[in-house]
Amino acid sequence: MKIIVVLFLIAIFGSLASALVYLVRNKGNSDGTIKALTIRIGLSVTLFVLLMAGSYFGIISPSGL
Repeated sequence: MKIIVVLFLIAIFGSLASALVYLVRNKGNSDGTIKALTIRIGLSVTLFVLLMAGSYFGIISPSGL
């Protein structure tokens, strides 16, 4: 499960970096920025749902318990 979370975080940061590149190169006049940020939001929501489901089904447990 840790590997999946790390992969999702890398993908989220990659999408954020991609949006920054589109924003800087095209001065915000491109749909690439919007698409990259939309992908980042989708990945973030998916990661959140996976973490909640993993906690509910006992696959992951809160640290310290």
